[in-house]
Amino acid sequence: MFPFKSSIILDRTSGRNLYLQLCDQIIKLIKDGKLQPSTRLPGSRKLSEDLSVHRKTVIAAYDELLAQGWIETQQARGTFISQKLPIITPIKQKNLDIQSSATTNSGFTFTKRPDLVYSTITPKNTPILKVDDGSPDHRLAPVDEISKTYRSIANKSYHNDLFAYGSTYGNLDLREFLVTFLNQTRGLQITKDNILITRGSQMGIYLSGQILFKEKGKILVGETNYLTANYTFAEAGGEIITIPVDNEGINVSKIEALCQKNKIKALYVTSHHHHPTTVTLSAERRMHLLQLAQQYNFAIIEDDYDYDFHYSHAPILPLASNDTHGNVIYIGGFSKIIAPAIRVGYIIASKDFIDEAANLRRIIDRQGDPVLELAMARMIKNGDIQRHSNKVLKIYRSRRDLFCSLLKNKLGSYFDFEIPNGGMAVWVMLKRKYSWDDIIKESSLLGIELNPEWKRYDPHNLKHNGIRMGFASLNEPEIYEFIARLEKVMNVLYET
Repeated sequence: MFPFKSSIILDRTSGRNLYLQLCDQIIKLIKDGKLQPSTRLPGSRKLSEDLSVHRKTVIAAYDELLAQGWIETQQARGTFISQKLPIITPIKQKNLDIQSSATTNSGFTFTKRPDLVYSTITPKNTPILKVDDGSPDHRLAPVDEISKTYRSIANKSYHNDLFAYGSTYGNLDLREFLVTFLNQTRGLQITKDNILITRGSQMGIYLSGQILFKEKGKILVGETNYLTANYTFAEAGGEIITIPVDNEGINVSKIEALCQKNKIKALYVTSHHHHPTTVTLSAERRMHLLQLAQQYNFAIIEDDYDYDFHYSHAPILPLASNDTHGNVIYIGGFSKIIAPAIRVGYIIASKDFIDEAANLRRIIDRQGDPVLELAMARMIKNGDIQRHSNKVLKIYRSRRDLFCSLLKNKLGSYFDFEIPNGGMAVWVMLKRKYSWDDIIKESSLLGIELNPEWKRYDPHNLKHNGIRMGFASLNEPEIYEFIARLEKVMNVLYET
């Protein structure tokens, strides 16, 4: 007879009912192969005595197991594990540990993508001072305005329909307010039919890639580029061809030469502040690029991830503002303006492309967060987004100035860089006689977390020795502390 008394342990302090605990444990014994099909179970009186519970508890457990099909009763014979269940070979206890192999390794094969894995270094003992590659300071997010607006929407009964399935295109109010906002600030000429709301700009890049490269095709990107975009297009089936980038942005003459010999499906560009180098695509190249797109019928995926952060003068209007032939797919969002967790973005494109993107979105995510989207719409209408953007623009400009000043004065003998006209990061070039690998390793010991996979910035082995250092997410004391620690790192490595 199976030792039920020693195999089943019930916890009276648990919030789960005793009869359900009993069900759970009998089911586990069946799944583990310890209770085989047709095994006879003790009578309810006997099991209640063994487990020191009321007989009604055991009866309730048996009733539940019977209803679920785990056990069966036979007239005048008793209660048995269902004979319809498959026979399971018990796993020997010595092969089990706290984290069984079943929860660690899958029982089937699938394709792993090691190029998508990012690693981080966790410093020991010293508090971590992380320097990202250009993210906003989430501590500056207008939390009160967001929560107040969100709560006022959620509390109104006439907004209950927002909790049901909605449009795959996104909240209508947000789309309509974005028409006005983007037409005024970006010089676009769009209607709501040209907008699809997404969960951040990355979804816009993903949807665009999936639509454009369903039947493969060539896509042009910068030799230095936003690598997540590269991975996204390659995953979609795009054949990536790289184009040189200089201080005027991506080399459009090289693009023209390629178009004369190849069928190009698309070009990806971060025109406002090129990622990672922060250079701005010149006005001349913008106009030339639009002409090429019209002449050779390729799409321009314009990722305008930080358009709102330009410090020296008014930003150059995006390519999309001069697109009269429907060649530009313009992608943006609120994550950079407000905080990374605000996953609300948008795709701007011709209506037929937006319709297709909405259809594809239906099988990926179905829809976004209608309440949050309406909250963003209200904040645009009330001017909250614009006020916040103006506020953080001043803060980030001050942080840029301090960061660049200290980096030049304290560490100018090790690094070369240009003060960026906008954005949230500095493209820092380490002088060739020094090693990023050594610096990153030593930095981790002093509580600095730099990008440990800095070579991802140089996938084509250009040996530019550059890395992005974000300044926007660090306040002034943190900037001083970072430069002081980095100075100590360089002295330890190279001044001994």
